[in-house]
Amino acid sequence: MRARRLIGTVAALSASAVLVACGSDDTSEGSAGAEGGTAAGADADAFPVTIEHAFGETTIEEAPERVATVSWGNHEVPLALGVVPVGMSEATWGDDDGDGVLPWVEEKLTELGAETPVLFDETEGLDFEGVADTAPDVILASYSGMTQEEYDTLSQIAPVVAYPDVAWSTSVDEMILMNSRAMGMEAEGEQLVEDLETQVSEAFAAEPDLEGKSVAFTFTDPTDLSQIGFYSNLDPRPEFLTEHGLVESPAVAEASAGSDEFYLTISAEEADKFADTDLFVTYGTEDLLEQVQADPLLSQIPAIENGAVAVLPDSTPLAAAANPTPLSIPWGIEEYVGFLADAAANAQG
Repeated sequence: MRARRLIGTVAALSASAVLVACGSDDTSEGSAGAEGGTAAGADADAFPVTIEHAFGETTIEEAPERVATVSWGNHEVPLALGVVPVGMSEATWGDDDGDGVLPWVEEKLTELGAETPVLFDETEGLDFEGVADTAPDVILASYSGMTQEEYDTLSQIAPVVAYPDVAWSTSVDEMILMNSRAMGMEAEGEQLVEDLETQVSEAFAAEPDLEGKSVAFTFTDPTDLSQIGFYSNLDPRPEFLTEHGLVESPAVAEASAGSDEFYLTISAEEADKFADTDLFVTYGTEDLLEQVQADPLLSQIPAIENGAVAVLPDSTPLAAAANPTPLSIPWGIEEYVGFLADAAANAQG
């Protein structure tokens, strides 16, 4: 409904944004700050570039000087490549100091000598007015869950890079490669993927007991234990783990087959389907494990009974880092993998 109301007004907002862009010529190449920066390594010869995604394709005619991002994590791609976006999504989960910016993003902004970009409040949906006010040349959203209507609305502001196939199921590598290509920094994006893979591989190699463990990444609501909610194999959280030595829980594999949803549920009455799952990863409070161990159905799962449950402290940076992004990986990969290994040590066998 919000998007429908805005369709008629975004064109006017975009017109005013053009005026802002014309008056903002003080951002030098490679600079970083609240006004954003041009990619010093952008390849002008890469343009025009056409990027395919779930809603068709987007053509970016020339190297963007003002990059805006929406939804979780997309802003970390330009930041990791030394470009400060003019606007980005405000962090409302995992933010340890309430400033709307996750700690690894704060560290990167400090490293770049940059002010915090405009923060888009997305608690009730995409902030179309806020995005338009930043006068972007491109809007990066390769990891997102936008609808066709939201995509159409954003496209009235600037070219939009939407997710490639299924909402909220873009891997961190795909996010980097799509967003960097839209910026004319494809080679830099490929190098970033390679560098991150080295860091991740080293972290998992340091915890060999995780190798071969079957894993389910769940979301547990302690007020309603009648269902087991879990992320399907389309979601980047479990995908990240199974790409680095763990294996998919048979129950997750069965439920994910033929599904295009990133999150699924089954009744707790079917808890025995998780009997072969070695490790659970979930979000929650310190007493969550005790609560599920006291439940007559969930406690029948061997991993839960034995305490092979990695409970990521709810709404903390560590919990947020479990959804891998370009800057959260170097910030917390060793702690995260160690946290998983500690829980996996309780797995039977």
